[in-house]
Amino acid sequence: MSLEAKHEVLLTIPMYPDMELAAAKIASVLAELMDFEEGQIEEIQLALIETCINAFEHSQSDDQRVFIEFIMKDDALELKVTDQGVGFESDDPDASTSQRPGLYPDMHKRGWGLEIVKTLMDEVDIESGLNGTTVSVIKKKTV
Repeated sequence: MSLEAKHEVLLTIPMYPDMELAAAKIASVLAELMDFEEGQIEEIQLALIETCINAFEHSQSDDQRVFIEFIMKDDALELKVTDQGVGFESDDPDASTSQRPGLYPDMHKRGWGLEIVKTLMDEVDIESGLNGTTVSVIKKKTV
């Protein structure tokens, strides 16, 4: 296993409207510093926005905060988005919603967030349990 240089930026945002856009701006600045291509930067931003919105809408977090870790590696940017909510079974990302019938009656029209993230990013990993969820995504730089 080779050691690679990495730098981390930690961000905590409240679950207020449009705070995901502030997080996306930070991701954009970091990706620009890392010399990502413009299209990749837009993909990173959109993936982070979708991931934050999922945490806002589904976590039921008592502290109403999302924790974002930006990890800048030599050849990739990794984002870890964590909430301290109710979690869900990773085989069924809609489980946290389905346990609350009627809370989001229009969800049948939505629910594409994680699929979009999986399409935009090179790697996606979800860890979820009773104490919250962490969605980790990685975007590799093109050569």
